[in-house]
Amino acid sequence: MNARLLIVLAAVLWSLSGFFTRLFDSPWLGLNEPPLTPLQRAAGRALFAGLMLLPLIRPRDVRVTPRLLSTAVAFTLMNASYITAMTWGTSGSAVLLQYTAPLWIFLVTVCLYREPAEPRGLVTLALGMVGVAFLLVGGWTGSQIIPFLLALVSGLFFGLVLLGLRAQRDQSPVWVTAVNHLMAGVALLPFIVRDATPTLPQLGMLVVFGVVQLGIPYLLAAYASRHVRPAEAATLMLIEPILVPVWACLIDPVRERPDVWMILGGLFVVGSLAYRYWPRGGSDERQPKPADHPT
Repeated sequence: MNARLLIVLAAVLWSLSGFFTRLFDSPWLGLNEPPLTPLQRAAGRALFAGLMLLPLIRPRDVRVTPRLLSTAVAFTLMNASYITAMTWGTSGSAVLLQYTAPLWIFLVTVCLYREPAEPRGLVTLALGMVGVAFLLVGGWTGSQIIPFLLALVSGLFFGLVLLGLRAQRDQSPVWVTAVNHLMAGVALLPFIVRDATPTLPQLGMLVVFGVVQLGIPYLLAAYASRHVRPAEAATLMLIEPILVPVWACLIDPVRERPDVWMILGGLFVVGSLAYRYWPRGGSDERQPKPADHPT
C-alpha cells in the first residue's frame, strides 16, 4: 500500500480517541455502567497498546537511560491529562489544545536552548495563540475552564515527549514507544483497582481502545515514515484533529457539537500547523515524524 495512504490511515485511527472516550459515557453497549474514570480509561488504553508492542521488541534494542525514563514520565502525564480533558470537556477542544505541542517546542527551544527564532516558527506561534484565545473564550463561556487547562497542559507534555523522542533517535522506536505506553499504563494501574472494577465488556473495549487507536496506527506510521518526508507526513497527520470531534459527535451529538469559538480556534490552530509543516522546496527541516506521535 502507498506510504502516504498508510499515514492517512494511521491518522484516522489516532482520531478515534474521542469516539472511544465518548463510547464509555454512552448507554450504547452498556459501557457506561459502572462509570469508568478518566484515569481508568487512560491506564487501559496505554497498557494494552504497550502490551501489543511488547512482542516486537528485540533484545538488542533494550537500553534504559535517564532520558528514556524522563520521556516516559512526560508521556504518562500527557496521557492522563489528555484523556481527562477529553472526558470532562469536549473532544474537539482537547485534541486541538494538545496540538499546541509545536508551539511549546518552539518556546522551549528559543527560550531555554537559545536557538534562533526562525520566521516560520514566529508566524506559527502567532496563529496558534490566536486559536488558543478563541478556544479559551469558548471554554470560559461554556464553564469548561478545567478541561481547557488540562488540555493545554497535555499539549505542553506532548511537546516534552516529542523533544524526548528527538533526543533518542539512536534508540529503537518500538522499544521507546512500548516503554512510554507500558509505564503510563502501569503508573495509572492503581486507579483501575481503586475505583469501580471494570466489567468484562469494558475491559474488552479498553483492549480495543489501546490496540486500534494506539498500537496499530503506530505500526502503520512507523513503516510509512521511512518512505515519506517528515514535513509531508506531519501535514497528512493534521487529519487527526479534524476528525476527532467528528467521530465523537457520532456518539454524543449534543455535547460534541462544535460552537463558533471551537470552529474559529480550530481553524487557527490547524492552520498554524499546516503553515508550519507544509512541504516546501529543498530539504525538510527536522520535524516530528508520525512514528514520533505518542497519542
